[in-house]
Amino acid sequence: MSKISAAITAVGAYVPDYVLTNQILETMVDTNDEWITSRTGIKERRILKEEGKGTSYLAIRAAKDLINKKGIDPKDIELVIVATATPDMKAASTASFTASEIGAINAFSFDMDAACSSFLYGMSVASSFIESGRYKNVLLIGADKMSSIINYKDRATCIIFGDGAGAVLFEPNDENLGLQDEYLRSDGTGREFLQATYGGSSHALTPEALEKGGHYAFQEGRTVFKNAVFNMADATVKILERNNLTKDTVDWLAAHQANKRIIDATAQRINLEEDKVMMNIHKYGNTTSATLPLLINDYESQLKKGDNIIFAAFGGGFNWGAIYLKWAYNSKN
Repeated sequence: MSKISAAITAVGAYVPDYVLTNQILETMVDTNDEWITSRTGIKERRILKEEGKGTSYLAIRAAKDLINKKGIDPKDIELVIVATATPDMKAASTASFTASEIGAINAFSFDMDAACSSFLYGMSVASSFIESGRYKNVLLIGADKMSSIINYKDRATCIIFGDGAGAVLFEPNDENLGLQDEYLRSDGTGREFLQATYGGSSHALTPEALEKGGHYAFQEGRTVFKNAVFNMADATVKILERNNLTKDTVDWLAAHQANKRIIDATAQRINLEEDKVMMNIHKYGNTTSATLPLLINDYESQLKKGDNIIFAAFGGGFNWGAIYLKWAYNSKN
């Protein structure tokens, strides 16, 4: 009897209509298109502007896109995981509301937060539920409304982040396709360099904290960049070495879209050709938990059954890692 593996069998995505370009940002903070593009690779990002709509709105739209494309009955979904750093509220979970709204009435659900590594970690968790043999349909959604915690007077962060969501369906596979290996790590000493501090249990969201902007995301750019370059590339190399993969046997690198220079450094570390590197940072910026599923949604039509894909991410915490996955289907597009 062959071992059950967990394969991605469908993808979906959603990004808001409003496009925040570099030219618009020039009117908001002291920056310009050339400065942003040369340092990040970002040209525009999507922002959810509608009043009262949060991360769940993005997650629901991405999930419905997947459901429509796959033709799956939502009642057959057994677990919904929403990977997010910007949940609708502290409690209840965004995943529970999302599951109810898409009609996944037989599913249990929960949120996961590992900052920009949330979706990567979620892939490991979703796969484990499938590999256990107890579940056959696990919906993993990466969604973030980063604009809700961004100070648009802080050019260190407002040029980077955008809003969006992507979703994947994990199902059992008996052809040895799907998730093959993972290398996941974290270092809690890094949290002071990348965080949204106030609103948690150790930092109450007081009127004074709000006035100081303590609820906004903060990052110490140089430290985050240095750690991201080293750790994301290092995790990718370890995955390749453990699985006897080379640049010739890797078909795609799906790296977290935080900064084009970080993505380029990861690709260069494994000598991977540019045309094998998935890239959409210029369109969406850093959508945190949504970057990886948005990537594979954008590239779905180019993916072939059996393709070797390396996923890599780095985020606040610090959290980072890499996953090796064999693609399970040929797109009908």
